[in-house]
Amino acid sequence: PSPTPTPTMPAPSTKKSGKKVTQKFTIDCSKPVADSIMDVASFEKFLHDRIKVDNKTGNLGEKVVISRESNVVTVTANIPFSKRYLKYLTKKYLKKQQLRDWLHVIASGKNAYELKYFNIAEDEESGDEAEADE
Repeated sequence: PSPTPTPTMPAPSTKKSGKKVTQKFTIDCSKPVADSIMDVASFEKFLHDRIKVDNKTGNLGEKVVISRESNVVTVTANIPFSKRYLKYLTKKYLKKQQLRDWLHVIASGKNAYELKYFNIAEDEESGDEAEADE
């Protein structure tokens, strides 16, 4: 009975050690940059300064690579990395730049976020309808 469990036990551990996790996340900032209310370079620097690896900031090394192509910031991680953490940091940046009232972070794909404006036009239309009813 004891020899049979031993061959099955190492199988999962070999999968874990052989697994190389590479994730690529993108954040599209084209809309706010087109209106020149946001600077992509400062956002990239913010991510570079704030992303924590092993509970330490400024410890990216080759595990996390942040790059920028025109208005899109790409974060490539060779370690387990949460997409939600990227959203958290993006929202933190928007708050710091006092843009949180106009922009929100929307998932545009499985590994992509996009910064969009709140739809203010809908609020104005609903206000007009309320006045017409009275």
